[in-house]
Amino acid sequence: MSPAASLTAQERALRHVAGLSTGPPVDPSLRVTLNFHPDRLLHGRPVLDAMAETGTYCSQFVTGTSNGGLTAHPGGDRWRWESRIFNRAYDEAPAHERPVYGALDFRRKPAGGAPRFGSAHFRLAAETLTRTTFCYPDSFLEPTDFGIADRMGLIELALADRQDDLDDYIEAQVHGPVKPHCHVEALVLDPCYQGTAIEDAALRLGCRVEWHPGFRLTVEELCRHPGYRGQEYVNLGTKIAVDGVLDPRIVGDAARTGHYDPQAVKKVWHYLARFGTPCRPGKTKAADSYTSRR
Repeated sequence: MSPAASLTAQERALRHVAGLSTGPPVDPSLRVTLNFHPDRLLHGRPVLDAMAETGTYCSQFVTGTSNGGLTAHPGGDRWRWESRIFNRAYDEAPAHERPVYGALDFRRKPAGGAPRFGSAHFRLAAETLTRTTFCYPDSFLEPTDFGIADRMGLIELALADRQDDLDDYIEAQVHGPVKPHCHVEALVLDPCYQGTAIEDAALRLGCRVEWHPGFRLTVEELCRHPGYRGQEYVNLGTKIAVDGVLDPRIVGDAARTGHYDPQAVKKVWHYLARFGTPCRPGKTKAADSYTSRR
């Protein structure tokens, strides 16, 4: 048996991407974040309750759900992108062995590296950097630029690019398990969930719970940007707003009713994430991140 044949799928994937990567080592103080919506349902159960029970953050191939496109199945786009990026390392691997997706938070955003995918994020521990691969731009664009912790030329590319705020991220693929109680520095939530079942569930995960400044968008501001995603999504946002305001909890409540197209609700979230951010990088308030006292 050749040495390569004895490697696990994860080891083969990491080795392949390492061979494609160039640049200096990543700043060890940077972190990978996994953005997600904490109030969505997973097979009819709150997603945080499911995580607390399994003790693991799972990929779309396991959950069958996504905050992006639903293409994680044999022959689907996500399967094809992974086959290409990782040189077929995972083609025959079981779903639970595949990587989970996040972003390198190179801009140190209070709401995580890729808030387009959700208001909450897990901030992963430093040790996960060594088993993470990166690409720029997003894998659905079939990128040709890749990175690992020891060879991270992607930050220079991203800083030189001019992207919309929601597209301004370096995609990360974390290989191996992500268990909140041992691989996560903190779960960072929007303050609209304080004192709710979301906070209660978060505290059962076994990791630190923190709060970022929060997303909040008035209907007045929403209506100023019909061209961003489309007038129909401005209309939907106006319809589901409470007292003329949108926040992640309100959008989540609308998503769980089942009365609206999930893709349409996702576009409303894009509006909230893009135009409802109270603090931009470099303008963080002193109280932007603090630990739950409950």
